[in-house]
Amino acid sequence: MNVSQVNPGQPVAVVGAGLVGAGWAIAFARAGLNVRIYDANPHTASAALPWAANQLAALHRHGLIDEAPEAVAARLTLADSLAQAIDGAAYVQESVLERVDVKRQLMLDLDALAGADVVIGSSSSGIKASDFANDLTISPRVLIAHPVNPPYLVPVVELVPSTQTSPETIAFTDRLMRGIGQSVVHVRKEIEGFVLNRLQAALLREAWALQRDGIASCEDIDKTVRDGLGWRWSFMGPFETIDLNAPGGVADYANRLGPLYHSIARSRTEDGPWDDALIARVERDRRAHLPADALAARRDWRDERLMAFAAARAKDGDKR
Repeated sequence: MNVSQVNPGQPVAVVGAGLVGAGWAIAFARAGLNVRIYDANPHTASAALPWAANQLAALHRHGLIDEAPEAVAARLTLADSLAQAIDGAAYVQESVLERVDVKRQLMLDLDALAGADVVIGSSSSGIKASDFANDLTISPRVLIAHPVNPPYLVPVVELVPSTQTSPETIAFTDRLMRGIGQSVVHVRKEIEGFVLNRLQAALLREAWALQRDGIASCEDIDKTVRDGLGWRWSFMGPFETIDLNAPGGVADYANRLGPLYHSIARSRTEDGPWDDALIARVERDRRAHLPADALAARRDWRDERLMAFAAARAKDGDKR
């Protein structure tokens, strides 16, 4: 992979070693970069390397890395402090808690410690960079680089500049992300939730409402996506899907089915949150299908299926 914009031997840093941060570490190391990992919680930090080693072994089994897993893992090191992690780094991937105050404090710390050229990407799922990274020396070098978890298996990354991000920062991060094999989406304007989570929010809103109103069970709603929409969505987006679903393309589709969708939209005017009773009902339904003590094993199963899917796409040439 082309990571030529990072000087040979120059590390990248991952700050926050939970599932997202550790996943980013794998994505960078797999591309040949040296990665320093730091987490303020020593337990989280110490768990990152063994977890990464297990994931790398699984990637190797599926043919998704050519190197020996141990060789890739050797490029991952733990840092004892934030200063040590970012010292000399070309790029920092922030993956701390999804809270404005936590991210702002980290940006203040980075503002005091970071070199003059380091670029900082935030894994924020929906908080805008302008909400926590503006009016600092580093502000022109900060942007959102939001992945899907796990980022070493699901390639999309949303790049969202703040109101103070420089064009050079966007260009650098675009090259870096493409260089490590990510599929880059440029979000042109700051908006809460960006693109991915706003699309997911629309689907989840309807899923919760259908369950709440007794229209379908959680399992049947999941089945509709898993065995229906998801088949096409695994290799096509919504616009390409509807473009191919009518003889005359997207305009023909809108003419034929637009009235139906407009009627559905009018029936969903409420914007209330998921209430406690509904959450409890869905939780009971899910735990009946998957006990809490089986969640970790099911995540492992999910990741194995994603690896098999990624391997199949790679074999097919991944014709995006």
